[in-house]
Amino acid sequence: MDLTPEMIEQLRADLKNAKTYQDLMGENGAIKKIIKASLEGMLDAELTEHLGYEKYSSTGRNTGNSRNGKTHKTLKNDNGEIELTIPRDRNSTFDPVVVKKYERTLGPIEDKIISMYAKGMTTRDIQSHVQEFYGLDVSASLVSQITDKIIDLAKEWHNRPLEKVYPIVFFDAIHYKVTSEGKVTNKAAYTCLALDITGRKDLLGLWVSEAEGSNFWLGVLTELKNRGVQDILIACVDGLKGFPEAINTVFPKTEIQLCIIHLIRNTLRYIASKDQKSFMKELRQVYSAPTEEAALIALDRLEENWAKKYSLSIRTWRQNWAHASTFFKYPDEIRKIIYTTNAVEAVHRQFRKVTKQRSIFPNDDALKKMLFLAYPKDPSDRDISKKWTVMPVQNWAVALSHLSIIFEERLKDVL
Repeated sequence: MDLTPEMIEQLRADLKNAKTYQDLMGENGAIKKIIKASLEGMLDAELTEHLGYEKYSSTGRNTGNSRNGKTHKTLKNDNGEIELTIPRDRNSTFDPVVVKKYERTLGPIEDKIISMYAKGMTTRDIQSHVQEFYGLDVSASLVSQITDKIIDLAKEWHNRPLEKVYPIVFFDAIHYKVTSEGKVTNKAAYTCLALDITGRKDLLGLWVSEAEGSNFWLGVLTELKNRGVQDILIACVDGLKGFPEAINTVFPKTEIQLCIIHLIRNTLRYIASKDQKSFMKELRQVYSAPTEEAALIALDRLEENWAKKYSLSIRTWRQNWAHASTFFKYPDEIRKIIYTTNAVEAVHRQFRKVTKQRSIFPNDDALKKMLFLAYPKDPSDRDISKKWTVMPVQNWAVALSHLSIIFEERLKDVL
């Protein structure tokens, strides 16, 4: 529809005469008329561009395609519904940009739905909210259709190129219930959080899987390598099954550090509450020792005092010592960073915040969408270039200085 001088004059009059909100935004309000007229004018212009000639022009004869009437579509936006007349072409090759073929919403309402989803609201909650505040009836399928647009963004983010070298990378998992093949199963969302050469955190990827093991981790680490990662100096993990074997295959020079905090928690599971304070006092001398030699002496003493009563707890430390003791090689500035995976816990706290209303996710994609949306600072901002970044970790300059000496050959090309 072309905006004729008469129509423009009428719109001006409608705006001038508007006295109430309904006069502007109601069913026949001036603003709605302007939006309708503008969109229809843009659609006509798009079709003219597509066909290559103006309406009624003789140059369109024998071109093999022409205008072929109109169809009607109802769009939902913040202010209700707008009935549009959409032009068609005879060959059905016209694919408008301003209002796409299968688009059913217009403008901020879509961003609002995505923002509500990102804040952890269920589909039913979103439907009720949109009905209450905007007077629109949106179906569950429409909410899913809108939020599904996030999947392509998430895939693009997940496949982006990475840095060649990461000094420290944390791997951890957070668990959810997900429906799969009609059954509710426990699945883990595995997170990979890196400290780059500047000491800033960067979430490298998210993976959802029912089971972990060396094959799973081999796939994850190979993916990181294919995206450009050539080396990881230190990998900090929470006793993830099969991880050491996998990383030794893909990044054979990487040092592995088990999370001491998680190891302590696992140890205390086998200690009676009445003994925990005394046991922890001695255990603290192990992991806070100045050297590995001093730590082993403290561990021998702990075993001597408690092995008869809590042999399983002592065995946990003995069996995991090779990877639990890695941090003793490094000065305090590095030890404080790598002895725990708490760095990734900040990400997990944000995940829990937005997923707490969801006891069960209908599928893997639903979980991935919500976790991806929870990652940026502003959940309504889906620009993947605006990553969740923070200031460098404390004392990073000193830590990097030590790392540059310890791993001189491996860092010389990136410093």
